[in-house]
Parts: sequence; structure tokens; C-alpha cells
Amino acid sequence: MSPTPAKKTPTAKKHIPGKRKEGKETTSVITVRIDEELNSNIDKIREKLGLSKAVLIRNYLEMSNYIIKQKSSLQSLNKRDMVLVKKSYLRKLIEKEEESEQIIFGENLARFINDIATIKNKSKIGYKLDLCDHLGFFPREIDEDNYILVLKKFGPKRFVEAFIWSLFKEKKFNPRFTEDNFKGSKSLTQQYHREVRPVNRSSSHYSFEFAKFDEERS
Repeated sequence: MSPTPAKKTPTAKKHIPGKRKEGKETTSVITVRIDEELNSNIDKIREKLGLSKAVLIRNYLEMSNYIIKQKSSLQSLNKRDMVLVKKSYLRKLIEKEEESEQIIFGENLARFINDIATIKNKSKIGYKLDLCDHLGFFPREIDEDNYILVLKKFGPKRFVEAFIWSLFKEKKFNPRFTEDNFKGSKSLTQQYHREVRPVNRSSSHYSFEFAKFDEERS
């Protein structure tokens, strides 16, 4: 399910969602018996969203590619218990932390995605971006020059840098890359710009020179 491309801004290049290769699809028909209360709830949701019942049910079933639904819990594909929280609330929690802690959180969250990709034997960045998209982190968006576009609403800059770095490089982000350490250290600032190389592709997204989508390897 491809995300809606981000709106073009004065500084933005054309956004191209996905860039997935289309293959011949095969389908199966399944029959599931559900109780009337659940059936009624599905009808209410599909009417609210303006979807057909088949499309709504298919959307829910597609979540099994990314989330395991147990009787009384949600789990990731590596069987870790999960909870659902508002994205704005999570962002506020991250923003309150010092930049050094934001880096650690970003690394740990990226490790979570990397672990799932390894378990599924799908370590390519395309699959990882799909996970981020379907788990609600940020939409999978790639511009016309193959830069990965990370919505700024995902989190503060240092957290996002550490997350994307660890997602691509599969190694730790430099813990010294914080604003406090940059003050009075020209060499560290130069090292940051040389390694991370943030680029302005869109006013509503983060992008980095190291985080580009290679279609042949992704």
C-alpha cells in the first residue's frame, strides 16, 4: 500500500513514493465467520472511512505482515509486546530528553527495525522503510533524486539522525554529535557535516546524503 506523496514546497523536489517493482499478483479467497457485534463494528468503520467492506477487511489483514495480534496483546514480528500511543505524545516525550538521550533512543528504535528485518531475512532498506511506514513511524517517501524523506513530525532532529544512521549503517551514531559539543569545536562540527551531511530537500522533511535509495540493492 503506497503512501500519498508529500505536498511540494518551494524548496522541495518531486516526491516519488515507494519505487517498488510491480509483479504479477496471486490472490486467494478465504471465508471467516465472525460474530454480529464485530460485523456491525466493521460496517460502522467502513462507512466512516468511505471504503468497501472488502477493502477495509483486506487492509486489516495486511497488518499481519507487520503486527501479530494475540488474544489480549499486540506483538512485533520478533514477538516483542507492543503498545499503541499517539505519535504527538511520543514526540513530546522524546523532545524533553537531552540530545544524548535522543541519540540512544533513535539507535534503539532502529535496532528494533533491523532485528525484525533480520528475522524475516529481508535486510534491504526497502523492507525497513515499509516497516517504518506500516508501523506508523513515517510514510515511505523518496524524491526524484532518490533521497529518503523523513517527515519531521516523526521526532526531533538528533533522534531522527541517529535512527536513520543506524537503520542504514547498522552501527551506532556518534554520541558527540550534539549542539553542546558543537559549541567551540569547529573540527567536530566539520566532522558532523562530512559524515551526516544533512540536505534540505523539503521544509517538512529531514534528508541526508548517506540515506539515498538504491533501487537495485533495495
